[in-house]
Amino acid sequence: MRLLDTLAGATPSMSRLTLSLATTPEEVREVQRLRYKVFIEAMGLSALENPDGLDRDEFDSYCDHLIVRDARSLDVVGTYRVMSPHAARKMGQYYSEQEFDLSRLDNLRPRIAEAGRACIHPDYRSGGVIMLLWTGLAAFMKREQCEYLIGCASISLADGGHNAAALFHSLSASNLAPTEYRVTPHLPFPIDDREQGHTPQVPPLLKGYLRSGAWVCGEPAWDPDFHSADLFMLLPLAKLDSRYARHYLGASRPA
Repeated sequence: MRLLDTLAGATPSMSRLTLSLATTPEEVREVQRLRYKVFIEAMGLSALENPDGLDRDEFDSYCDHLIVRDARSLDVVGTYRVMSPHAARKMGQYYSEQEFDLSRLDNLRPRIAEAGRACIHPDYRSGGVIMLLWTGLAAFMKREQCEYLIGCASISLADGGHNAAALFHSLSASNLAPTEYRVTPHLPFPIDDREQGHTPQVPPLLKGYLRSGAWVCGEPAWDPDFHSADLFMLLPLAKLDSRYARHYLGASRPA
């Protein structure tokens, strides 16, 4: 299912990109190969290495997979995994529930879409690919009649966790969700057991969430497999920043 064709125009090597949803097992494997190269090989996560060179789990078969291709080479250069409320019911949970207790959000479940495994090839990180992925995500939410987007934003622990702690402590009251939307990590990352005085560096995905108007719904979870601290993000479309709403959703969005 093709959602969008667009000219990226960022550099000559990525002058044309296409956006679609994976429709075949081979396309899903292409996505998993890109994720493996970015998440496992580049990050040096030797514990997750496998001979197939694929990053995959049991959620992949329940999710839709957004694909951005370089139309000249046909290589997959970006992907986002999205889960509808119906798919979450079939699976029995959202991916985020492996890390967080989402019981406070139970009343929202029929209207929640989850995004995860955001992944962009290193040569295509100038902005065009992530803009396409977010446009595809908005189209997916409109198709599934979802009013809330959830997902985890990961912060590397390569520095011992100092940036993750500094980032969380730097969040303003407007960045934090109201109490009724707070979630609890199953394995909390110890944000207070870190050196003081670090200047927080905001990862691009988290920056995109915050700029769009998303809330951080509590303290981070510790993901030892991916050596990261994960923040649970919640974006009500009604709260989506007007600039993003015009770009991704056009004139229509929930009131």
